[in-house]
Amino acid sequence: MLADKLTPFITRYNELSDLLSSPDITSDIKRMTDLSREQSNLLPIVEKAKEYQTLIADIADTKEMLSDAEMGEMAKEELKELEPQKPIIEEDIKMLLLPKDPNDDRNIIVELRAGAGGDEAAIFVGDLFDAYTRYADLRGWKIEIISTSPSDAGGYKEVTALIKGEQVYSRLKYEGGTHRVQRVPETESQGRVHTSAITVAVMPEVDDVEVTIEDKDLKIDVMRSSGCGGQSVNTTDSAVRITHLPSGLVVTNQDQKSQHKNREKAMKVLKARLYDLQMQEQQSENAAERAAQVGSGDRSGRIRTYNYPQNRMSDHRINLTLYRLEAIMSGGLLDEVVEPLITDHQAKIVEAAGL
Repeated sequence: MLADKLTPFITRYNELSDLLSSPDITSDIKRMTDLSREQSNLLPIVEKAKEYQTLIADIADTKEMLSDAEMGEMAKEELKELEPQKPIIEEDIKMLLLPKDPNDDRNIIVELRAGAGGDEAAIFVGDLFDAYTRYADLRGWKIEIISTSPSDAGGYKEVTALIKGEQVYSRLKYEGGTHRVQRVPETESQGRVHTSAITVAVMPEVDDVEVTIEDKDLKIDVMRSSGCGGQSVNTTDSAVRITHLPSGLVVTNQDQKSQHKNREKAMKVLKARLYDLQMQEQQSENAAERAAQVGSGDRSGRIRTYNYPQNRMSDHRINLTLYRLEAIMSGGLLDEVVEPLITDHQAKIVEAAGL
């Protein structure tokens, strides 16, 4: 029975309450933080479990009243209200019982790169990053720019940022892949629609202890910064390029005036990429799917199309089409796409788990 599956969650929640109220725990900040996070994660299912248990008890008590001559009719009316609630709560519980992605609560490092389409692709990198920024503002997240490579025509050839907040990865992990844009460039005199593509990579931010990097595995080069950046550019060797020799990964950062800060941010990105590789190796099927999504940045292998002449946004993974492109992009209303993606993902897990 579903009720039996809920008992361990309630038991563990109560155990955590006892542990957190113990005087011994206050001296161990890390353990207290870990236990508090575990209890916080359990709270939604514990609350729903108690609601379900109360409902089941109420239904049982009400059914016993059916045979009573005086209370029978009232009991029938109460059951009409109580019984329809049962499948609704059961569905909520099924969602809460789904295996949770261990990275869902993490911050993310997101990388946007211009692909096919030249200047138009770079401009759209800027447009999509602006949409992510507005979305982050709406959800109370913080964005920290790690590195940028501005394009002469506007936008970015590449932009990397750290997004911090509650459940950032759980909502933005679906953004990884090739994004195709169709619109008329401002420089197009004939009014022809051009097609461009960019790629987005979404990686969980990781702690130092989760990714081990040996100094001997790193080749670190310093150089003069190039491109836009003010009077200090090209006056000091502040840009940093880190090559991870075993994997061949290369990360370059030159946005900060300090070589130390550039190295620190480059290492943060490198660790996230290495962790991403580890996840791919552990989950080979997901790795193949991700590789197919990200592709090479050409006009095929897309996950989403942004058609400006038609004011249309289409997500090809779930056959979702919305004729609200301008509003979604300018208002940061990405939940209109994210929510259906989450729902589709959950439905597939429920089906696979046989819940």
